[in-house]
Amino acid sequence: MEYAPGQEACPLPFPPFKSCTVPRPIGWLSTVSVDGVHNLAPYSQWQNLTFDPPMVMFAANQYPDGRRKDTVINAEQTGWFIWNMATYALREAVNISAMALGPEEDEFERAGVTKAPATEAPGMRVAESPAHFECRHIATHRLPGNSPMGSVDVVYGQVARIHVADEVLTSDGKLDISRIAPIARMGYYDYTVIRDVFEMRIPEASDAAAAGLEGKA
Repeated sequence: MEYAPGQEACPLPFPPFKSCTVPRPIGWLSTVSVDGVHNLAPYSQWQNLTFDPPMVMFAANQYPDGRRKDTVINAEQTGWFIWNMATYALREAVNISAMALGPEEDEFERAGVTKAPATEAPGMRVAESPAHFECRHIATHRLPGNSPMGSVDVVYGQVARIHVADEVLTSDGKLDISRIAPIARMGYYDYTVIRDVFEMRIPEASDAAAAGLEGKA
């Protein structure tokens, strides 16, 4: 099976593109508008870029009518966005916060999660989430698509502050991922949960390479 996206009809009932790049980390992002309305929404096109300094990105497709997502607008106008780790225990709240609600509605309240103040960012953190990044907006790169919904805002940020709950750390100071059970996006309507973790170290890696792999600046 092969086809040229945008030029030929997909021969499958469900296009395979989003189901090949998997699993995708979830950027469960909280922002606040200049009017003080709190927003919370998940983005499956989220990734870290580098570690020194720590930088991240997320991509937000437009609505079918061409409107940009509230998260993007808020991040640009306030200069901040906050990443909250999405976990299996919080999966229903994550899914509810994906609803296309109006900019006047508080998604924290609709999703039933608790607001926790940030240290530097003007928005709020999800108190029930075990880890958070307060991110300072760097830039937005707009990429046109073949349709309004295909057009996307790629947003870059620098992590200014990191929060980790003490109870999710192991005795040697690592995040206990199997205990946290982060969720990740698959294709279609599918998600996965991380519970099995294994370690592989690159043979003969230099001290500098090992430091980079561990994220040590």
